[in-house]
Amino acid sequence: MEKDQEFVEYIVKALVDNPSDVRTERAVDEMGVLITLFINPADMGTVIGRMGQTAKAVRTLLRVVGAKHKARVNLKINEPEGSHRNRDAGHQAPQAAAPSNDSTESMDDFTL
Repeated sequence: MEKDQEFVEYIVKALVDNPSDVRTERAVDEMGVLITLFINPADMGTVIGRMGQTAKAVRTLLRVVGAKHKARVNLKINEPEGSHRNRDAGHQAPQAAAPSNDSTESMDDFTL
């Protein structure tokens, strides 16, 4: 296993709840190195992160590792069957329930 591939697995296994399900595939072509990451569907949100920030950070670090070895390295996160990400743009996420008026407390009962 190459250093860049080991690096991705090490980072992702430290992040997810199901590290035994993490695996990678490495492909080399004229464009550079492509590492495809396979994870448990339940860990998809953790690896992607809020607004994609975790995935972006891993990709940035991976490019640095690649540059050290004079290679262009990219990361593809394979979306597993049954992941929780909404792929249908027309489908909206369920709305949060509105607070009920049954509460005996009101905002006047709280002081700041």
